[in-house]
Amino acid sequence: MSTTAEESLEAAGVKRPDLPMPVWEFVAMIAAMMALNALAIDTMLPALHNIAESYALQDQNDQQLVIFAYVAGFGAPQLVFGPVSDSFGRKRVVLACIVAYIATGFACMAANSFAMLLAMRFLQGIAASGIRVIAVSVVRDLMGGRAMARIMSLVMTVFMVVPILAPSIGQGVMLLAPWQWTFGILGLAGIAMFGWISIRLPETLAPESRQPLNLAASFRAYKEVVTTPVTFGYMCASGVIIGALFAYVASSEQVFRDVFNKPDTFVLWFAGIAGTLAVANFMNSRIVERLGMRRVSHTVLFGFIALALANTILMATMGEKLIIFYPLFALTFACFGMIGANFSSLAMEPLGHIAGTGSAAYGFMTTTVASFIGWLVASRFDGSVVPLLEGYVGLGLACLAVVLVTERGRLFGTRDDVN
Repeated sequence: MSTTAEESLEAAGVKRPDLPMPVWEFVAMIAAMMALNALAIDTMLPALHNIAESYALQDQNDQQLVIFAYVAGFGAPQLVFGPVSDSFGRKRVVLACIVAYIATGFACMAANSFAMLLAMRFLQGIAASGIRVIAVSVVRDLMGGRAMARIMSLVMTVFMVVPILAPSIGQGVMLLAPWQWTFGILGLAGIAMFGWISIRLPETLAPESRQPLNLAASFRAYKEVVTTPVTFGYMCASGVIIGALFAYVASSEQVFRDVFNKPDTFVLWFAGIAGTLAVANFMNSRIVERLGMRRVSHTVLFGFIALALANTILMATMGEKLIIFYPLFALTFACFGMIGANFSSLAMEPLGHIAGTGSAAYGFMTTTVASFIGWLVASRFDGSVVPLLEGYVGLGLACLAVVLVTERGRLFGTRDDVN
């Protein structure tokens, strides 16, 4: 870490994290662990039509099951991997999950039926869920408070490059090899990740911090998660607001194709929003240690609501014009980008002793629950962006209500634990 960065940490009252590697490498490693999930969703998008033809699917919509089978495997198993990693440690569990991720990636290449492909995708989702849980747990093992928020913001800045590049990677693979290699590339990425972690990442969970692995202990740990007001409150708030991201992903192609007639340049418009999220996360990493997680996240939550409301009114009254919609929508997602890392850090702050369980519960809320909320919003699409934007306003207000209850009506506080 640079001298300037260390001075800014000290000025904010934040202890320098004792990391096992340079900060840049640690951020890159955690982002790469989380990126394995994004790669598994986005890389094969250009190949879905080829997959449908290869397996002679009668209903073209069945090709979407390649994505949904993976997501189905990714959700609930996080609740198992949390207690397991709290008991056995982070490194052994994450390496086992990566091995499973590699094996299922190559198994997808060899699938001789569509049913087998879906089964392997489901198992790959399970493996990826363990990797995601442990990535967040490792960060919490080593730091908390504003330092964690800063690191997670930097992680998300790097991570957001993946949704921009992954479809292009898949398209590039298909120029050189059969569509099966859009799954094979996942196996290769997993091999690289296995080697990096094996060599560079030590065990981050101290032996004295490990929890017994049994149903009673797991029940007590999850009971602590849901009965810790700050944790449960910000977990629920995250589940609500991240629904906006799932709604966008689900409906974005329809919005730019059907509403704004931009099917040929959809990838560029999509990448622009992802780039905005990356910039917002980087900005958060620069200011959160000075201003605090609550002050930043509460402020931008109001910005999210105001921008979504303004966009809704303008689209309903002035007509749906891309030149108006897109800048406001991008700014709305910039606010969203500065909410996620801070809410995550606030939720995880009290759970240093059961970080794996906390990460698992948070992951479940922000994937399974948030994806359902996002589907409810996206399903309202009727050829106009107004219902989608109305949903965003509703999600913002619901999130604000949860935060108000969690904070007992006191917003913009600076009582973050900065240790």
